[in-house]
Amino acid sequence: MNIIFRVDSSYEMGTGHVMRCLTLADELTKERAKVSFICRDLPGNLTNYITDRGYPVFLLPFHIKGDSSWLQVDFQTDAMETAQILMESPPVDCLIIDHYGIDQRWEKLIEKNVTKIVVIDDLADRPHQCSILLDPNCSYTEDRYQDLVPKGCVKLVGTRYAILRPEFRTVKKQLADRDGRINRILVFFGGTDPTNETLKTLQALSDFHFSSLHIDVVVGEMNKNKDVIQQICNHMPNVIFHCQIDYMAELMRKADFSIGAGGSSTWERCYLGLPSLSIITADNQREITKLVHDQGAACCLGVSADVTTKRIEDGINSMLANPSLVKKMSLKALQLMGEDKFNDVIAMIMGGDNGRH
Repeated sequence: MNIIFRVDSSYEMGTGHVMRCLTLADELTKERAKVSFICRDLPGNLTNYITDRGYPVFLLPFHIKGDSSWLQVDFQTDAMETAQILMESPPVDCLIIDHYGIDQRWEKLIEKNVTKIVVIDDLADRPHQCSILLDPNCSYTEDRYQDLVPKGCVKLVGTRYAILRPEFRTVKKQLADRDGRINRILVFFGGTDPTNETLKTLQALSDFHFSSLHIDVVVGEMNKNKDVIQQICNHMPNVIFHCQIDYMAELMRKADFSIGAGGSSTWERCYLGLPSLSIITADNQREITKLVHDQGAACCLGVSADVTTKRIEDGINSMLANPSLVKKMSLKALQLMGEDKFNDVIAMIMGGDNGRH
């Protein structure tokens, strides 16, 4: 089965879309699918990382005078350039799209070049022309894709379809009950951390009364401030610096608490019952961060522009002083994830019984 992903990464949009697509790609490869990627050559992209993982990448050109949309070009241009690659490839059985800049208009221009279209989305703010819609988030709105996809579209919606690397499932079997006491904290604000929350958090944690805590700081290779962050970590004896790692699940297992962004790593933390302080670093994180906060599975400190070092420091102190609340957050996080049905996602993509879009 020939499967192609259309997904982008950059300093501005981050790396989360590519990382979850790579997780899917690895599982599909285990099922003997042939997998490749189509990505635009944007500043701060993960193309080299994708190829290092063993997947061919077809690069779409970077347009210096591109528009301000997620695609950085108009949708017709992107669809035309993508279609050219598809037409030159062996027959494409499945095109998987993970992109906020792509909707039904783009997909209708492409559909004749592929057998099946799968869309990964978590915004539910635009229509799609697809056979399968995958949204691994939970929402306050029931069946929010009702009028956004064709009637025959299979909708895989909810945290039970979370796209998690195998290491998380392995580590979950080793999880010990969390008692709410905090001795080890994990700090991770995504692959690029464009709002500099890592530096802000390190400033808060530099206070002497946190010196007894063990702190793991994780950044992505495309974080523009990674060298500065590493230097600061090296000067803090209780802090360990990690860059572009493949053992995040193990760090989450070892951690008693986490401080991070409200993006896709929210579900990784919840899956392992890791309580957290979360900061909203992008508009698309607002709903899920509020929902997880309201469910008692995390404590949201607010939008990044409003979150000061003092607010982070106060949040940590509050959690240190209240182990029973931290333990309750852990239990709520585990409950929020529900039954793991990720294998159903792979089976549905590989299967041919859901027809064309």
